Amino acid sequence: MTDTIPVRVWRGGDAGAFQTFDVALRDNQTVLDLVTDIQRRQDPTLSYRFACRVGVCGSCAMTVNGVPRWTCRTHVAKVAAEGVLTLEPLRNLPRLKDLAVDMTPFFDKWQKAGGTFEGRKTRDDAVDPVKPGSRARKAADAAIECINCAVCYAACDVVDWDPDYLGPAALNRAWTLVNDRRHARRSDTLDKAAQSGGCGSCHSQGACMRHCPVGLSPTESIAGLKRALLFSLLGGRL
Repeated sequence: MTDTIPVRVWRGGDAGAFQTFDVALRDNQTVLDLVTDIQRRQDPTLSYRFACRVGVCGSCAMTVNGVPRWTCRTHVAKVAAEGVLTLEPLRNLPRLKDLAVDMTPFFDKWQKAGGTFEGRKTRDDAVDPVKPGSRARKAADAAIECINCAVCYAACDVVDWDPDYLGPAALNRAWTLVNDRRHARRSDTLDKAAQSGGCGSCHSQGACMRHCPVGLSPTESIAGLKRALLFSLLGGRL
């Protein structure tokens, strides 16, 4: 690697184009560091999102050399071996400006998948105990760490083909609620996850699982929804 690196950055919305910036390289530099350097030193009009900078919020997700990633945890040395870096907004979401996308469709699908928790009890009732070792609790725990960064959504080819597909994050959330005995609308959540564009549309290609920054497997969650739906159709009860 040289002392500087050419960084191709998408500018504008859908009708935009790439602009190249030469950025100084530093030790242990992340892709987010590069973007911040461009915005502070070369072009203050560059639009992008970030918050925590330490891999907690997920808001800095972008497409880096064709791959959706958290830019705060992506070191330049690991992704720019050929000496070039290309940055674009996340795929499958409307481009607002430069590297920022409109997350509204992503969160709308979360709601369409029945992703809102509704408790059975009030604050005046005794706490509903949950056994940590139960099969349902373990299934929910395996999928519950999603922070809605939309990396899986951007990586999903089915979302690209079918704009009505709910997507891996929304269905992953539905799976956690179907397994949560405290959720009062488990059957309703399963019905919503099974609607047109729901879990049956998943092709099980696993792109969501490969790219998830926190190592979740929405593919496995969606498979679980398919099994639960079959069990329900055969007369089983959640």
